[in-house]
Amino acid sequence: MSTIFGTMEVNIVNARGLKNNEFLGGGIDPYVLIQYRAQERKSTTAKGQGSKPEWNERFNFRVEYPSTDKQYKLILKLMDHDTFSSDDSLGEATIYLKELIELGVENGRAEIHPRKYSVVGSDQSYCGEIQVGLTFTPKKTAAEEEYGGWKESDC
Repeated sequence: MSTIFGTMEVNIVNARGLKNNEFLGGGIDPYVLIQYRAQERKSTTAKGQGSKPEWNERFNFRVEYPSTDKQYKLILKLMDHDTFSSDDSLGEATIYLKELIELGVENGRAEIHPRKYSVVGSDQSYCGEIQVGLTFTPKKTAAEEEYGGWKESDC
C-alpha cells in the first residue's frame, strides 16, 4: 500500500471540571497544547474562564498513513498560563486516531463529532474533561482527480 497523506482537523470545544491549582486563590487561565507527532499547535488562553473554558477553535495537522512508527495519537496538554512563573500543567488527554484515519482512507472522510475525553494528571488521577471533535480527510492523488471538460463562456 502506498503512503496516503491527509489533513486532520481538531476542534477544541471546551473543558469542564479543571482543578484550580492556584494556591493564592486566583483563577486559572487555561489553554491547550495540541501535539500530533512532531507537530504542535496552541489554543488561545481562556483568560478568566477558570475551570470551564470555552475555545471553539480549529487546528489542522498533516497526517501520513501508514506512518513509520505506527503512532497515531493526539496529545492534548491542558496548561494554566501564569504571568510571573512558568505555566502549570492541568493534566492531559490522549486520543487514539488509528481507526479514524483508517476509516477516512476507506471512505474518503471520517469524523468524530465533539465528545468528552478525560483529562488525567501525571499520577493518572482524574482532572476534568475536554470536549474535542475530529475530522480526517485524505488528499486525492493526481491519478484520482477528475478532470472536467472546457466550459463555453458567453464573453
